[in-house]
Amino acid sequence: MATWKDTPTRKINVDGVEFAYREFGSSSDVPVIFLHHLTAVLDDWDPRVLDGIAAYHRVIAFDNRGVGATGGSVPATVEQMGTDAIGFIRALGLERVDLFGFSLGGGVAQMVALQAPELVRRMILAGTGPRGAGGIDKMATIVGIAYLKAALTFSDPRNFLFFPRTVEGKRAASDYLHRLKERTLHRDKRISARARIAQLKAIRHAGLSQPDDLSVIAQPVLVANGDRDLMVDSSHSTDMARRLPNALLKIYPNSGHGGVFQHHRTFVPDALAFLAEH
Repeated sequence: MATWKDTPTRKINVDGVEFAYREFGSSSDVPVIFLHHLTAVLDDWDPRVLDGIAAYHRVIAFDNRGVGATGGSVPATVEQMGTDAIGFIRALGLERVDLFGFSLGGGVAQMVALQAPELVRRMILAGTGPRGAGGIDKMATIVGIAYLKAALTFSDPRNFLFFPRTVEGKRAASDYLHRLKERTLHRDKRISARARIAQLKAIRHAGLSQPDDLSVIAQPVLVANGDRDLMVDSSHSTDMARRLPNALLKIYPNSGHGGVFQHHRTFVPDALAFLAEH
């Protein structure tokens, strides 16, 4: 079976826009659609997580509108990002999917479930919170400080955003960033500065919006986070799990926003067990 680092990038036309995506994994009736975080492109997915889930499921990851190698402009709202994701899923001819949303992607996954519930079987929401949660509107400040620290230390801002600045966290950050470099050929186009700013504006808009009624999401949901998340406090994950009628909460110790990557050896089996439930 192909691995994430070897999977070719494909294109599909969605309402006149070419969407870039990669698809691989074991044959399964319901594929898992991966929805990515702020500033991320296809090459920013942790290979250990995708390879682990692809061992048992068909996995599809894509660049949403205006991101990476996908055309168009980044939508102004997370709602529209969800609409675009629905368009992509339907363009592939899929009638039922599982969703894996990380960070911003978790917000997009919620929009998909609210706008097209018939498409969604199960969801994994990692490092994310509900719309209207306190503090999410301050994301630009948090990201800006991390980028400044990264510039001063000639390092990747995810060192500061995704992992705690402990010995264990620094080691996890180094391992994660090393894994992202495993793919050396046919890498994705990097996100533009314009797209980054547009994503931040959409996140701020979501943070200032009225909360959604999550009680209408009846699908099973696995909510996962680290216990020291700088970007989306784990209390928001706890609140979201409480408001979802069929949720399972997993908080991973001594980890931050990238807790599912730091603890991939535990998280992947947790995710597989959740996806396998009937």
